[in-house]
Amino acid sequence: MGQAMLVDNESTELLKQLMVGCQIKRVTLGDGVMSDIMTPEQRSRTMSRIKGKNTSIEVVFRRALWHKGYRYRKNFAALPGSPDIAITKYKIAIFCDGEFFHGYDWEVKKQALGQNREYWIKKIERNIARDCKADLKLIAMDWVPVHFWGQDILKHTSECVEAVEELAFELKVNRFDDMDDIIDDNMEWIEDIN
Repeated sequence: MGQAMLVDNESTELLKQLMVGCQIKRVTLGDGVMSDIMTPEQRSRTMSRIKGKNTSIEVVFRRALWHKGYRYRKNFAALPGSPDIAITKYKIAIFCDGEFFHGYDWEVKKQALGQNREYWIKKIERNIARDCKADLKLIAMDWVPVHFWGQDILKHTSECVEAVEELAFELKVNRFDDMDDIIDDNMEWIEDIN
C-alpha cells in the first residue's frame, strides 16, 4: 500500500476508517484535495487497465438499444471520434462518456484535483475540445452526435433509450436542415480552446 500525504491526526483516523477492507482507494481530506494513497507504480498499473471499448456503460446501453430493435455499429472507426454506438440507419452517433475523463461538471471538479493537477486539467480540457471537434465533423457529415454520461446510462437507461427513440423518430420525419448554422456557431468556441 502506498503512502498517503496526511495533514493531521484527524485525517489519519478518517483514512484508517475508510481503508477497512481496502475497498476505498481515494479519499477526500478536509481541504477537499484528493490525496493519492497508491504508489506511482500502483496508480500506473490501475490507470493502464482502464478500458476504452466495451465498458460496462456501453454494454448496458447497447443491450437496451438491441432489445428495442435498434441495430448499430460498435466503435465505428469510419466516423470522427469513433462513436461507441453508431445507428447508421438514422445517422446517430452515440458516445457513452465517463464523467471524469470527459469533464462532467468540469468547472467544479477541476478545483478539487490534487496531485498532478496541471496534467489532468490539460488532459481533460483536450478531451473536451476533441469531443467537440468530433461532434462538429459528424454534423458536417450529416450525422447527429449524442452524448450520455455514464451514471445517467446506469441509473436511467430507459430514459436514455427513450431519448434515442425520440431522436430517431424526429430524424425519420424531418432531417435537420440547419447543420451549417450549428457548425458556424461552435467553430469559434473550438478555436478559443485550442
